[in-house]
Amino acid sequence: MSAKASETSYDCDVLIIGLGPVGASLAALLAQQGVTSLAMDKDEAVYPLPRAAHFDHEIMRLFQQLGLTEAALSQSRPAPAYEFRAADGQLLLNFPSLASGTASGWASGYMFNQPGIEHALRAKLSQSPLVQTQLNWQFKSLDQDKDGVTAQIDTPDGQVSLRARYLVGCDGAHSPVREAVGIKLLDLEFDEPWLVIDAVVKDPALMPKVNLQICDPARPTTCVLMGPGRHRWEFMLLPGERSEDVLQDAFIRKLLASWDCAQSVEIDRKAVYRFHGLVAEHWRKDRVLLAGDSAHQMPPFAGQGLCSGLRDAANLAWKLKALIKDDANPALLDTYQAERDPHVRSIIGLAIGMGRVVCTLDPETAAQRDAGMLAQRAAGGSALPPPASAALANGCLLKGSPAAGEVFPQPWAETEGKTLRLDDVLGDGPWLIQQDTLSIGALAPFADALSAWFERNKARAVLVRPDRYVFGTGDPEVLREAYDRMVLTSSAA
Repeated sequence: MSAKASETSYDCDVLIIGLGPVGASLAALLAQQGVTSLAMDKDEAVYPLPRAAHFDHEIMRLFQQLGLTEAALSQSRPAPAYEFRAADGQLLLNFPSLASGTASGWASGYMFNQPGIEHALRAKLSQSPLVQTQLNWQFKSLDQDKDGVTAQIDTPDGQVSLRARYLVGCDGAHSPVREAVGIKLLDLEFDEPWLVIDAVVKDPALMPKVNLQICDPARPTTCVLMGPGRHRWEFMLLPGERSEDVLQDAFIRKLLASWDCAQSVEIDRKAVYRFHGLVAEHWRKDRVLLAGDSAHQMPPFAGQGLCSGLRDAANLAWKLKALIKDDANPALLDTYQAERDPHVRSIIGLAIGMGRVVCTLDPETAAQRDAGMLAQRAAGGSALPPPASAALANGCLLKGSPAAGEVFPQPWAETEGKTLRLDDVLGDGPWLIQQDTLSIGALAPFADALSAWFERNKARAVLVRPDRYVFGTGDPEVLREAYDRMVLTSSAA
């Protein structure tokens, strides 16, 4: 790599700033599709302690797509039920867990160990000649023109200039990339400080078996399983409490004293976080894009922060490939925010709604809340909807066709003692599947499940995008022509 790249050459197709789960997944997805990337991070190693706690079945399907199924399963366990309880223990709200029956065939959610997942992702990148990774590299500035982006990077050996066709900022909540292109964050008006305690479990038998939100006005508290052998507590800071005080061991032990399992854990991380809802006003400026926490941040109550960032990566990867390899129109990237922003905002809204249920400090208000939620449960209702599937309403879709924008299901089948999954059989995509060919060849083991889907949607054929979303249904030739027009040709609008 030269210290100064020429204006007519590229060091990589895509320069990825930030090598957390979002940046690493983006690099891996690009490599699967033949796109080169350089992924860099300001830190020298994976952060060794957990941060994110949960991913859902769609993200397990993404890990499957990356060939990381076994690694992901080894670092996770199916999420248990998620219960909201009043200070006296009464059940206010319950999100049950699902062992199967989701669109992907995987469990509805998983509690996981983030460092283990990150190590698996980086090991995947190290196996690809299409990915360069650089650690202890600090992004400083960028310039862009009609053909690419040139970034200035501080390295241990001095400053280098890198040129890429596109640059993606996966560099976290305080994103220097976002600052460099002048994109503002919109405040969705939720901001609460919490103390987060992570612990290694010595005696799992003593630990709670479900994830809990304790809606106690004296001290709202979260208690959740993490990856295997780990547990987390989160305690809302009360007015007047300071970070330096609540991080003291004596204060933390006092908080844990009421939990019978407190003596069976070893605390290995303590931190104060501000739980807030923010979203970038724009997710793209010409050839620079934002993904993950650089584009949006949300309270953790819906368990969708990491999921949202990885959906960003999946959405961007195939579109960047279309531009770089298939000469698609750059306007295809306009569909990125159009597709992702509405879902992110709905998830942030749900998480804020959950947070406002939990973060009630006034006893009288809490009593009214509890009475209303208990009455709603007694009537068979639910105070809050479950996290929504990431269906798309806008963007690169054949609008008006049944199921357009939905996640396409992944049936599983057992044959000759082996478990087959549709995605593994069909590969990266896109897929054009016709109803009258379901009993032929590789699709035959999944024919019953797929036939039922076609019947429900009254479809002759379906075209599925590489990110597993339905582009559209209808006549196969119409689908192919519409997809080529919108995705694969430089004349696309």
